[in-house]
Amino acid sequence: MMQEHFFDVDVWVFDLDNTLYPPRMRLFDQIEVRMTNWVMAKLGVARDTADHLRHHYWATYGTTLAGLMREHGIEPMEYLADVHDIDFSVLEPDPELADHLRALPGRRIVFTNGDAAYAQKVLQARGLTGLFDAVYGVEHAGFHPKPEAIAFETVFTADGLNPKRAAMFEDDPRNLAVPHQMGLRTVHIAPEAAPAPHIHHHADDLTAFLRRLTQS
Repeated sequence: MMQEHFFDVDVWVFDLDNTLYPPRMRLFDQIEVRMTNWVMAKLGVARDTADHLRHHYWATYGTTLAGLMREHGIEPMEYLADVHDIDFSVLEPDPELADHLRALPGRRIVFTNGDAAYAQKVLQARGLTGLFDAVYGVEHAGFHPKPEAIAFETVFTADGLNPKRAAMFEDDPRNLAVPHQMGLRTVHIAPEAAPAPHIHHHADDLTAFLRRLTQS
């Protein structure tokens, strides 16, 4: 039944953080600390204020970066380089995930709210280098973050994908609303389900989901 829902998909779009690696590896914890430290230093505010702004901008604008750009005019690449200067050794290679990704028919792409250079480091640490036909960072979306419609429209137009023949895998349910409207199949990858009309499938483990999808 599940395979039938994806039989005509020929482009597979994957978010990066907490999607192509599980949350238990806690990579993003390091990024959140660096975000808070960056906001403290750049804006000259106390830690509790910086933490509040980080959460507030994420909730309001989709990412902390988007809020900092709109409300403080910060230079995005400087910020991205700093907050992604982290220890990638906490990530474990997943040969089975690599095998199932390789078995997907058609093209595979990554679309992240981080930058592409950071995404490549994550893929390398997970043993997934060379498995994706394209890696799109927030810079490829004109620094518009998911869940903004313009972010998806910009990246998907540049990629040339047909939304009705594509599927998207994401840990943040907000980021599946626009893809659903565009006609993509949507898969929420997270420990807990978040049932919503714009989510077709949920899985708490991407590798297990792709195993069921690619098994003959």
